Amino acid sequence: MSATTGVLFFFFIWVLSSSLPAPTMATFSFNLTVPHLLPDPEAVAYEVQRTVNDSFSRRQMLSIHSKGQANSCQTGNPIDDCWHCDSNWQANRQRLADCGIGFGRDAMGGKGGQIYIVTDSSDSDPVNPRPGTLRYAVIQDEPLWIVFSADMTIKLKYELMMNSYKTLDGRGANVHITGGGCITLQYISNVIIHNINIHHCIPTGHTNIRATPTHVGYRGKSDGDGISIFSSRNIWIDHCSLSYCTDGLIDAIMGSTGITISNNYFSHHDEVMLLGHDDGYSPDSAMQVTIAFNLFGEKLVQRMPRCRRGYIHVVNNNFRSWEMYAIGGSGGPTINSQGNLYIAPGDPNAKEVTKRVDTSAGDWSEWNWRTEGDVMVNGAFFVPSGDGLSNMYVKATSVAPKSAALVDQLTLNAGVFGGPRESGQSSSYPGDESSSSSRASGSDGGGDYFGMIFGGGNVNSAPSPPSLSVHIMVLILVTILALYTNSNYDALLSFTTLLL
Repeated sequence: MSATTGVLFFFFIWVLSSSLPAPTMATFSFNLTVPHLLPDPEAVAYEVQRTVNDSFSRRQMLSIHSKGQANSCQTGNPIDDCWHCDSNWQANRQRLADCGIGFGRDAMGGKGGQIYIVTDSSDSDPVNPRPGTLRYAVIQDEPLWIVFSADMTIKLKYELMMNSYKTLDGRGANVHITGGGCITLQYISNVIIHNINIHHCIPTGHTNIRATPTHVGYRGKSDGDGISIFSSRNIWIDHCSLSYCTDGLIDAIMGSTGITISNNYFSHHDEVMLLGHDDGYSPDSAMQVTIAFNLFGEKLVQRMPRCRRGYIHVVNNNFRSWEMYAIGGSGGPTINSQGNLYIAPGDPNAKEVTKRVDTSAGDWSEWNWRTEGDVMVNGAFFVPSGDGLSNMYVKATSVAPKSAALVDQLTLNAGVFGGPRESGQSSSYPGDESSSSSRASGSDGGGDYFGMIFGGGNVNSAPSPPSLSVHIMVLILVTILALYTNSNYDALLSFTTLLL
């Protein structure tokens, strides 16, 4: 190919890709460079640890000066302590944008933009949304800090296509997003989603949807993710409650990077989180994700997360439930697991935290999977590999971790503030079985705050499953009921299995 021919070829591709709508452009993902890849992810992991140390140090000092009673605001969670301690935070909502940590810490959201108040919960027209609706707000080109005038449930008709530089701030209102889609971030950057309930999202599509004031594109059928991140960067998802979606609760694929997923409450779902499009999709090698201070609650099965390629920092999370595994991967991702609480299920075949998906041991033995200071309960165990078997994380280990009893404190307020988990009230939407009694209460636990939350510590075991005798008694009762009432035995048995 001559130089002139080469120039003409790339000019043709540029013109073609510029003229295509966003969904079609996925075919032309050249992405020859990764300008947003942070060259030293270990330094970011270290910085997360430092911020937690600082927050616990402040909490300890306040406790000393208050004669043993720590300020109720200072929880030791560096994100919450950054803004929640301001009693007048409503007057300075955009302060939240300065409180991010980890790989998504540069997400600006709508900082510097106008406050936009959603007053209309309807979603009737995906092409020409009405002013005052959430769909109208999120497609605008300028930065917007989006808040809600009152409690509302927004039942989406189709995917909610967001534009760059937006913050969804649900503080001060009980906001639920459900229905078709739900939230899609595609080819955009700088988004913050905070304090929103996202649940019961279902596949919809085969329609035109407006993504910006000037662009309407045809969308095929969506997967039914709670939040779908596609070729996007600088994303922060914080203090959301996610459950009951058709596909993933949060999926990040196709070269997305610069993501922090923090302080969220996940429950009632199978495939919780997918990070990476395909084992062979090389741009996902630049994916860098921080997963911090989340509570993985009731009735979760797998993918917390499931990773392909990239560097994933899983730090200070509370894993209360899984049925198959907690962290899985393929394609050689780097997993840096630090200071998490892993409580294994009763199933003796599901005690392992980790799972290498469809890969032989000979292939994954060099993958860099590391566990440091994780607390394993009820027989849980983590299988490290590669550099995770040695002491090569100099920056990440230089904090000299000592205490490991503070995970409950860091995840005390995970999920939406004021949600059922905190108040002990009944479910706020159909099918949700969560309650405040389902998680352990926070405790200072004493110890060396400046040492962070790694190392040994006493943690209560997970509740034991029903005994064998209980199972047998219930099955006998169901059999008698079926025989004497001519009921459908299979249906009764299936119902009994759900109860157990």
